[in-house]
Amino acid sequence: MRILLVEDDRKIADFIVKGLKAAGYAVDHAADGEEGLHLALSEPYDAAVIDIMLPGRSGLSIVETMRREKVRTPVIFLSARGEIDDRVKGLEIGADDYLTKPFSFSELLARVQALIRRAGEVSEPMRLVVGGLSLDLVTRRVVRDDQKIELQPLEFSLLEYLMRNAGRVVSKTMIMEHVWDYNFDPRTNVVEARICRLRDKVDKDFDRKLIHTVRGVGYVLKELD
Repeated sequence: MRILLVEDDRKIADFIVKGLKAAGYAVDHAADGEEGLHLALSEPYDAAVIDIMLPGRSGLSIVETMRREKVRTPVIFLSARGEIDDRVKGLEIGADDYLTKPFSFSELLARVQALIRRAGEVSEPMRLVVGGLSLDLVTRRVVRDDQKIELQPLEFSLLEYLMRNAGRVVSKTMIMEHVWDYNFDPRTNVVEARICRLRDKVDKDFDRKLIHTVRGVGYVLKELD
């Protein structure tokens, strides 16, 4: 899952980026409104957290432009201003939620997760299952054939992405766009290394392998016939 953060306060931005990455999200950060709008229009995101007061272009202007350009990324506005009129204006132009500073990270994380769930299919499951492999999106518990598998946050995100695309080949670029930051160097072997570590945990001790390499294309998670 990939999140866009547009926040000019470095201390707040670092706090949010660190927390979201620890929760398993890839985060792109823009420190001004112009860069934020460029990323919002040109990159795919599962949700965006946008401050209202920004240099260059306001958060209100960013979201107005996003909606005009048919970009439906769910948005949470951040603002130091808590007046009702500000909240109403933000929601009227297309934001999905509003959080007033100061706030707790746990509340922001819960709101981001709720937005992503609502933006997905109406009947989106809270648990992904492929064969004997089960991933719980709420408790973040991973089990295969009654055996619990311990994953690091990035490994969990990678497995979640593969399971959400079960049976579909996903390229290295697709994985990097959704699991890592957008500016990750595509020439590195970080995806291969993480896939290898994930296989050690998900496949190594089991007869039937689930994670497969499609040479020259990417990877697919599926049960072979």
